Amino acid sequence: MATAQELSDFLKGVEKRAFKRTWFHVRDEEAALDIVQDSMMKLSQHYGDKPPEELPMLFHRILSNTTLDWFRRQKTRSAMFTNVSDLEHAAGPEHEDFDWMQTYASGDAEGGLAQSAEALTERAQLLQSIEKEIQMLPPRQREAFLYRYWEEMDVAETAAAMGCSEGSVKTHCFRAIQALSKALKAKGIEL
Repeated sequence: MATAQELSDFLKGVEKRAFKRTWFHVRDEEAALDIVQDSMMKLSQHYGDKPPEELPMLFHRILSNTTLDWFRRQKTRSAMFTNVSDLEHAAGPEHEDFDWMQTYASGDAEGGLAQSAEALTERAQLLQSIEKEIQMLPPRQREAFLYRYWEEMDVAETAAAMGCSEGSVKTHCFRAIQALSKALKAKGIEL
């Protein structure tokens, strides 16, 4: 059974990544915050007494279901899912706090020396390009990609969180990587 401190530590550790992932799905900052908060409340209320090792899988499943519920509510209200203009403005300066490619962004060839403004600008532009391409992936591909490479889940965990087979996860990830690679190469970006 998870203690209150273990539950609190888990929620603190997952909140930023959960928000970013949800924001990629719904493209609405306030809605993403609401979805993550609702998911955290549901986990605490209904599954707070589960062992700590079960919390990540439960939380990700709750988050996925809460996000789907949000889309269903939007559909019944006859709201649009995505506007092209939302994609253009999605990676604006208000989201610079989130650096989802920490491993790429943390590398410093000078051994920890301060980087030039040009290098920092290039890195920020690269990350914005990658984020924009991730947003344009089909929903299931984006979800599988983010679980596997953002949340660092293995194939079985991703399949459980998405409610599909491991083969489907592999297919979605493969297609997402191909689409991202092709789109980034077209922009002259190779990782």
